[in-house]
Amino acid sequence: MEKIILTVKGMTCMGCVGSVKNVLEPIPGVKDIEITLDSGKVTITYDPSRTEAGQFRNAINDAGYEVVE
Repeated sequence: MEKIILTVKGMTCMGCVGSVKNVLEPIPGVKDIEITLDSGKVTITYDPSRTEAGQFRNAINDAGYEVVE
């Protein structure tokens, strides 16, 4: 398992947190998602043999939020 921490802009409420979780959970290999609304930090624990970080960024961006590099 690996962990990646992404900073996401545009999350303003717990509904936004739920939306981000909903787009990440179906990605194969995702095991755990922790989101801190105040800082915009999204920590994803995943199996690197089943997915890659680019998929997380794409899913979050497609949901209308911005991943900050």
